[in-house]
Amino acid sequence: MFSFEFRGYGPSVEQIYQPDRQCGLGPGLPNQSMAAALGNLDAEALIGQQTIVDFDMVRCCISGLWLFHDFLDKSHVLSQQIDTATGSYWHAIMHRREPDYSNSKYWCRKVPKHEIHAQLCESARQLAQQNPIDSHSQFLAAQTVWDPFAFVDLCQAVAGGHSDSGNLARDVATLEWQLLFDFCYRKAIGQ
Repeated sequence: MFSFEFRGYGPSVEQIYQPDRQCGLGPGLPNQSMAAALGNLDAEALIGQQTIVDFDMVRCCISGLWLFHDFLDKSHVLSQQIDTATGSYWHAIMHRREPDYSNSKYWCRKVPKHEIHAQLCESARQLAQQNPIDSHSQFLAAQTVWDPFAFVDLCQAVAGGHSDSGNLARDVATLEWQLLFDFCYRKAIGQ
């Protein structure tokens, strides 16, 4: 299972990331206590003394941090300007949370296979095997390939009160966010 070590990303991320906070499935309410810190976040503040080799990945990290604290509009403005598969991935997550499920699936189609999918699939399967599942979440326990469309459907079922797998879905959404943020940060500094 992937372990997110938020202290490894530098002082700005340590200040902004809240380890006890789960990613939401819906829009949530913007965490105003983080607005100033997020507003001051730029490439230099995010990366610190390390050399930046991919500015799009830095922008993806910043978009992800805005999204983590439920500032969907701010995240959206950033992610829709990043013309890469990873920018589209952040865009898809934002629309899934909005909720605009069909638009989320549109952006998922622009990311047919992402480098985090294999690890996300395996870790989500492990989470599903440790939690109660229902007909909407059973795909997580059996999957061998990550299915972002099925996950959008699960989030929609939870939001509509048709699935009791909300805690599991939030755990998977948090894991997805962590994996994607870690991927972006490492690519930003050339690792």
